[in-house]
Amino acid sequence: MACVEEDLRAAGLRVTRPRLAVLAEVSAHPHADVDTIATAARARLGSVSTQAVYDVVHALTDAGLLRRFQPAGSPARFELATGDNHHHLVCRACQRIVDVACATGAAPCLQASDDAGYLLDEAEVTYWGLCTTCRASEPEPSRTT
Repeated sequence: MACVEEDLRAAGLRVTRPRLAVLAEVSAHPHADVDTIATAARARLGSVSTQAVYDVVHALTDAGLLRRFQPAGSPARFELATGDNHHHLVCRACQRIVDVACATGAAPCLQASDDAGYLLDEAEVTYWGLCTTCRASEPEPSRTT
């Protein structure tokens, strides 16, 4: 816990119980949305408003301690900002999200064909498909003879 407290202070944030609870829950449940984080934080703290959790995740994201990403059609998700330049696999059926390493190395790992003068520092990639569990539960395609 001391390391988390040091990270908060180094980011210029006060160490508070809600911030510690949110960081603990995001660490335990990467890719969680705010409702999931709030429910778990309430179990940990006794009470905390959903608005307070929104305020905490935004402060932690702004401070660089959390990473926010939002797969299409999904609420924003949060994970610890590890600086490891990874992307995500999302199952279209069950919405399970898995981290996947960047295929080409250092950020921004993909180069735009025209950067329009921007200094690029990140590429966000989301791979969509069916996870192995959902693929196994799908009926076999019918074969006509």
